[in-house]
Amino acid sequence: MLVPKTLIERLVNNKKFYQPLDDFKIVEMPEKKLSFWKIAGPGAILVGLSIGAGEIVIWPRIAAQYGGSMVWAAVLGVFLQIWINFEVGRWTIATGETVYTGYSRIWRGFAPLFILLTVVGWIAPGWARASGLALKALILGPESWGSDTFWTVVTFAAVALILFGPKLVYQSVEHTVEALVAVVTIGLIVVAIAVGSLDTWKELGAGLINWGYKDPGMTVKQFFIALVFAGAGGTANLFYTFYLRDKNIGMGAQLPGLQNPLRGRTETAPATGFLFEDTEENRNRFTAWWTYVKRDQVLFFWALNTFTILLFIFGALAVLRPAGIVPEAGQLIYDEANILGTIWGEPGKRIFLLVGVATLFGTQLALVDGVARSISDIIYTNFRGAQKRSLSWWYLIIAGIWIVGGCVITFVMEQLHVTELGFLFNAAYMGGFAMAIYVPLTLYMNHRFLPEFAKPKRLSTGMMLIASCVYIGFAISSIVWEVKQLIGG
Repeated sequence: MLVPKTLIERLVNNKKFYQPLDDFKIVEMPEKKLSFWKIAGPGAILVGLSIGAGEIVIWPRIAAQYGGSMVWAAVLGVFLQIWINFEVGRWTIATGETVYTGYSRIWRGFAPLFILLTVVGWIAPGWARASGLALKALILGPESWGSDTFWTVVTFAAVALILFGPKLVYQSVEHTVEALVAVVTIGLIVVAIAVGSLDTWKELGAGLINWGYKDPGMTVKQFFIALVFAGAGGTANLFYTFYLRDKNIGMGAQLPGLQNPLRGRTETAPATGFLFEDTEENRNRFTAWWTYVKRDQVLFFWALNTFTILLFIFGALAVLRPAGIVPEAGQLIYDEANILGTIWGEPGKRIFLLVGVATLFGTQLALVDGVARSISDIIYTNFRGAQKRSLSWWYLIIAGIWIVGGCVITFVMEQLHVTELGFLFNAAYMGGFAMAIYVPLTLYMNHRFLPEFAKPKRLSTGMMLIASCVYIGFAISSIVWEVKQLIGG
């Protein structure tokens, strides 16, 4: 007797379900004509994503609870992710494709799998709710008028205006996030000057060199969450592939940028990408673009991200830790702002509230954009019939569903008295398992498909293998921990 195929088996194995992927077209690598600063921006958006949870919520809370003893892990998390971003960038500048299309070239089942990982990782609107709470605290105070749902709707409405106002989606996201990152960085510097002390700097420095230490009170699961969200984390690192394409970096210049379907006619975009012949001219051009990616990531993602996460931790060590305050859900930003107010008056309080709003809203905006891009790209590229509509149309539908769904979920969360903090931790936890899958997959993809000259060299390969071992190791350890908890319970 034949066993009926399950829905998952049909999704993975039914060739009639998938749109065939065209082979790579061989074209010339576009020439890099503009200077770095004229095309800078993709890395800055990733910074905007990074500072919205790990930096302003998770790591300051860890510092408030455990002190600065584990600062090294925050720095390590950012450092590991820069190598992941390098390899995501390598694929996109060499082929013009998103990494999701590359994964589907390995196995078509990765298309529905990454839709699932994206939805599970980001569906709960923790950032949107936290952003709304921060805005409410800035304008009226945390206990004032308006439900969490109302203020979440306000922030989502602002996201919709930014995404669907201009003709090109990327430009509005980039300019908004860059401005918010500037506000955050300047605000943090001001706060550090206001509350800083030599002892706090010494504690921060001691934590940086306290390599390998984990406080006995922190579980493996909690440590995994902290490591993942030191940086973008989860599938957010993969959003870099879209920013490079829309900025016309490398082979991304061969494909049109994402158009706003509400601002005019959109055209059907190619779903697959290109490769280049191994000629001296193409090598030189690829090297120029590869240098751009490295510079973009080192300057923006690694340096700026490390700088801001250390400033956030410093603020918690200087303000929350001495007062013995470990903020509860929705209170971290306001608690720290209140203490700053006692030290530096109302201006200090307002500055940190503004930093909180800018941080969380920047992440909320980039997440809605990145999730909508990811799911729409996977659907458009992989599933039969999807290309009857434009990629921009799919983006509009997914973003709209995500925004409406986020408002509904926030309302339900509020009625059930579920805090946004738990959802932020859950997103990091699920994101860690996603990284355990896609980090080694990205390395394999680049070695399998790219021309010999463009493949990862020893250093990049070694660092990606180390990152793979870290995320896989923690994923396995977390599963073992969960099983022990279940058995023990």
